[in-house]
Formats: sequence, C-alpha cells, structure tokens
Amino acid sequence: MNLDQALHTFFDEARDMLHVMEEALMRAENIESAEDDIHALFRAAHTIKGSAGLFGLEAIVAFTHVTESVLDRVRNQELLLDGELPGLLLSCCDQISLLVESAARNEALSEADRINNEQIVLLLEQYLQDGVSAHGTQTESESAVKPQENDGVSDDAQNALNDCWHISIRFGIDTFRNGMDPLSFIRYLALLGQLDHVELLSTALPESAAMDPESCYLGFEIRLRADTDKAMIENVFEFVRDDCTLRILAPHSKLGEFARHMQSLPEDVSLLGEILVRCGALTRNELTQALALQERSPEADEAAPKAPLGEILVNQGVLSQPVLNTALEKQKQTQDKRNQELKLIKVHADKLDHLINLVGELVIAGASAQLIGQRATDPLLNEATSTVTKLVEQIRDGALRLRMVQIGETFNRFQRVVRDIARELGKDVTLKVSGAETELDKSMVEKISDPLMHLVRNAMDHGIESADVRAAHDKPDTATVYLNAYHDSGSIVIEVSDDGGGINRARVFSKAVEKGLVAADATLSDHEILNLIMEPGFSTAAQVTNLSGRGVGMDVVKRNIEQLRGSIELSSEEGVGTTVRIRLPLTLAIIDGFLMRVGQASYVVPLDLVEECVELPRDAINQHHSYLPLRGTVLPLLRLRELFELEQSSAPRENVVVVRWGQVRAGLVVDALLGELQTVIKPLGMLFSQLRGVSGSTILGSGEVGLILDVPALVDLATVQEMQQTEHASGRRITAKMAS
Repeated sequence: MNLDQALHTFFDEARDMLHVMEEALMRAENIESAEDDIHALFRAAHTIKGSAGLFGLEAIVAFTHVTESVLDRVRNQELLLDGELPGLLLSCCDQISLLVESAARNEALSEADRINNEQIVLLLEQYLQDGVSAHGTQTESESAVKPQENDGVSDDAQNALNDCWHISIRFGIDTFRNGMDPLSFIRYLALLGQLDHVELLSTALPESAAMDPESCYLGFEIRLRADTDKAMIENVFEFVRDDCTLRILAPHSKLGEFARHMQSLPEDVSLLGEILVRCGALTRNELTQALALQERSPEADEAAPKAPLGEILVNQGVLSQPVLNTALEKQKQTQDKRNQELKLIKVHADKLDHLINLVGELVIAGASAQLIGQRATDPLLNEATSTVTKLVEQIRDGALRLRMVQIGETFNRFQRVVRDIARELGKDVTLKVSGAETELDKSMVEKISDPLMHLVRNAMDHGIESADVRAAHDKPDTATVYLNAYHDSGSIVIEVSDDGGGINRARVFSKAVEKGLVAADATLSDHEILNLIMEPGFSTAAQVTNLSGRGVGMDVVKRNIEQLRGSIELSSEEGVGTTVRIRLPLTLAIIDGFLMRVGQASYVVPLDLVEECVELPRDAINQHHSYLPLRGTVLPLLRLRELFELEQSSAPRENVVVVRWGQVRAGLVVDALLGELQTVIKPLGMLFSQLRGVSGSTILGSGEVGLILDVPALVDLATVQEMQQTEHASGRRITAKMAS
C-alpha cells in the first residue's frame, strides 16, 4: 500500500471512529453506568490522534490531544459526563470531522472555522484546570488520594493487598566488591515516598567460619508508599540490576489504574507481555527475564509445551494474579475483535457497482442464451442453458447481498439530530428505534437519509407539543419519536412516528384553500386532506424558523421517494400522533420480474408485487367493466392498452395480473402472460422522466426493450378511477330518482 492509499484509509477509519465517538457519547449521556462507552470514546480519540500523527496532520493531532486529555479525566472519574460537557464533546466530534475533511481535501480551515476551533480548545482547557473535578468542588489533590474503583478485581484480592509498593531485593554476592552500598539504595528509595516498612533478611548469611567479609549476603523486604511507577522504582537499582534479584509488586491503588490503561490500549496490542509493559504493571527488564525463563522451562522434554508467561510472572512474584487476569481479558477482547475483523473486508463502492453492472449484463446475456436454446429444441442445449441460468441467479443474489446493509446505522445517527433539535426547540424528546436489523440496498440507504431527516425534524417541530400543552393533556413530559423498519411484500417499509398532537385537518384544509390548492366548497376525504401537506409550498407554520415555515420539505420528500420507485403515505389522529410511512423496493439494480404483453409491447412488474393472475371473464370484456368481483371483494381494473393508448387488439381473451402495493390491490388488464424473468433495471432518460406509470426499462432476452411499470402509481390511478366512477354512478342514480 502506497502513502496515498494509506492516507485515504486513515480518512475512512477516522470517519468510522467519529461515528463510534458520537454514538458512545449519546449512550453515555443517557445511561448512568457507561464505563464501556467512556473507554470506547477515549480509544477512538486516541486512535485518531495516533494515526494522524503518522501522516503529520498536526492540526488534527493538536485538537484531538486536548479532547483526549478531557476524556482521560472522565475515564479516571475526575470529571462527570454531565451538564455542558456532553454537548462540548459532541462539538469536538464535529470539529475533528471538519479537520479530517479539510485534510482529505487538502484545504486550510476558513477563518470562522479556525476561530471556532480555538474557542472549543479554550472550553476544553477549562476542564483540565486544577480544581475542576468530578463533582465540581473536589480538588486534584483530594482526588489523588480518593480510593480507586477495583475495575473488576475481586474483593478477596483487594483485601490481600494494600496501598504500598512491595519491593523484594536480594543483593548479589559481589555487591561490596563492586563498590556498591545496599543502604544507599534504601535511602534513595525514601526520596520517592515514605518507607512504611523495611525488613532485613539474614537467611543467606553463612556460618561465621565460612563468612567472607567482602561478600554481601543481605536482602530486604520493603513497603514503599509513593505515587510513582514501577519503572522508576526499578531504575533506583539500575547499578546493581544485573547482580541482584529484584521483585516489585504494585499496590492496591495501582490495580485500577493498570486496568484502565489496558482498556485504552490500541487494538493492535495483543501480546500479553506488551499489554503489561504498556500499562506499567511490568517493566521491560522483567518481561525479558520472564521470556528467557520461559524459553528454558521445558528442559526435560523439548516437545513439552512452554510454561505460560503469565504463570511465570506470578510465580516470580513480579505480578499479582488480579492484574494478570485483567491483562488476559484485554488480550481476549483484542483477539476476538481481530478475529471478527478478519471475517470482513472493505471494498470500494465503485468496484461493487461495477460488479453489479457486470452481473446485470450477465443476466441479459443468460436470458438471450436461454431463449435461443428454447428455439433450437435441443434437449442438451436446453439443459445446459437451464444450469447456466440457475448459476446466474445465484451469482446475482450473492452480488446483490453484498450491497445489502442494515438500516440501524442510519437510524442511530438520528440520536444526535433529535438531541440537538430538542435543545434548540426547548422540548424534551427521546428517539426510539426498532427494526434496526432490517436490510436494504446501500445505494437506497444513502438516498433515504435526507428525506428521513426532513421527517424527523417535522415530527419534532410540528408534531411534538410544548411541555405545558402535553401536561394539559396528561401526556408524559418526555415526548417520543419512533423510527421503525420492516419488510413487507418484497418491499421495505420505514415509519417515522411521534406521540404529538397529530395533524389538524381543518387547519390544513383552510391553508390549502388560502393557497388556492382546493376550492372552498370541495369535499375531500381524510386521506386527500393529509396528502395536501405534500403539495409544493404548503406549510402551516405560524412563523419561519431555522427548522420550518418556508414551505419546503414534504414535497421534496415525496419527490425523492418517488424517484426511488417508492411511495409515501400519512396517517394521523389528533391528540395521539402522526405516522409517515415510506415504502421502497429492496433494490434498485436487479429484480425478479413478471413479463406481460399488450399488443406488440412488453411490460414488466416486480414479481414480489404480483399476487395472482386470472382470466378476465367474457362479460367483463364485452361490457368494459372497470372492476372485477374477486372472491368477495371488488378489484379495480386498469387497462394498460387504454392507459398507454395502444392499438386495439384482436386477442380472443384478456388476462388480469393482480398486483398489491401496501394494503391496496388493483388488476392490470393485459393480452398475454409470458412468465417470470430476471430483470436488469435501466433508468429512463431525461426525456421520459415524467412518463406516467413507467419507472424504468429493461432489455429482454430477444433484444427488445421492455418497460418496467410503476406499480404504486398504477395502483393509485386505479383506485382514483374507481372512486370517480362510483361517485359518478351515485350522481346518476340521484338524478334519475329526482327526475322520477
């Protein structure tokens, strides 16, 4: 990988890390016990800073360093994640994102962004000043002596330790000959802190007759109370390090610190010894000696497994069992994550799109080969083309699944949106997500984000009432916005709901009359009144704000949804709430279709939307009925020949393809049913973008072009025609009765 590729990889990973930070902040702000999220916050900031440093991105490093320092105080429980701090840290995420994107474009920050950067740093530095503490009153000196949490260390192990460093030293036999005085080392230790206990060990002393006055037989057991680290204590004995046996065991108060340091280590640190050295529980010399001992351990049998490093360290007395257990847990977490990452591979979206296009061409070529095989009436050729067709279907399904992603990631990003808008509006609102595991095409996810943003903002601004209005109606103080997704009839349905005041239909109708959208004496159904909201320029907002009132929003949402071959519908109950339901196809690329023919033209509908096919009765053909009785229900009919103004047919019979979109059904009257086929969706050109009832085209195996029908639009058209004819028929009956 060259430098440019590595840099682009950093930008991608930084964006992912920023999403992790934002989601962790949202959870940590709302959950009292969020240690894992706080650790995740710190690790993400630490990783961004470290990676940016590798590429010399000093602006990112400098800003992230200050953010990381504040997060470190939060992690060490010196600061509480409450008040203004969560909002400030979310602003830090935004600023880091701005710095990353500026670096990706190789552009400098604007003057306004630079000033904002400095202001955020000043606010962060206030949290780093002495005296700012978790509770706002405790000083750093007080927090320094505050007992640390045990961080997963058992109570029994905690009780077996105290707050002193345990130092066990056995001086070598030649210590005096080398000009060293053991007591000088003890006195130097006293400079680091307080010597609570010093015990002289004389077990190594020989009988007086065998004693050599130039040899050293001394050993000491020492308890040192000091705020230092293990490496500094080891450095005290640097001059006799190779001529003594030294064991240093950490105090109780250090165990929680070791555990926190382990959690903050980057995920690429997976060796047990390296984890212990990085967190300060083990020195590099102790690790080297333990590894050397491990290499010599299976002396009796070369094939025998080597003793575990952790076991050697505990047996030597340089490490306590609770610290080892914490390090082993960190190692397991790192290995589990690495194993999970090995199952995933990042592929550039352009490469995936190119693959889908090639699969689409393969589908067309396969259909052509199958058609030629059928015409040749060669059994072997037919069998071969049938096998190829099945394989092409499997390749198609596999390729499309590569682009399927869960919608949960998109939903979770709205937690921040809801939080910020709620504060801007002065409302107490929470977001509840369901159906996050529902999958849809990645290209669809990218195009649905903006419409969902409009709907969520509208729900909070228009739907959710003020606190006093909710209290007057005995509603909970905290309002709720719901995001839900599920599959239905080969489509994905996304719902945006709220428990607000609902839509005032009289007000909507009055506003529509005022804008000239409907006549004042018009009679509209509830469904038609609600749909007025999606007319261009329609708004009932009393005043223009940052969020609403300009008459731009729902019409844009509707247009964007229809461009995705989807539909949108509203349902609302005054005083209870509103639901906006978006229905979309699962994919925009390749689908299973059902082929029909009207005259010389071929049409395709998505197979998932086809319920059944029936023959149109002779009396319905002769009387030109616009409906068909079907098992106790009335099915509205739409004659494609009339809709697309095709020549009259001399076909002896007609067929009805029953399609369903949501809860509504309609029948498409066609000449011939040609069966199922794989359909590669080709977009229509700008010239045909406003063509009614058609959403795209495809190339058939014969080389002909088939039009893909816009089923939602056709179902709506059939329903409207049925209602108009019913009203017209009712009017004729009333007129006839009056005349008689």
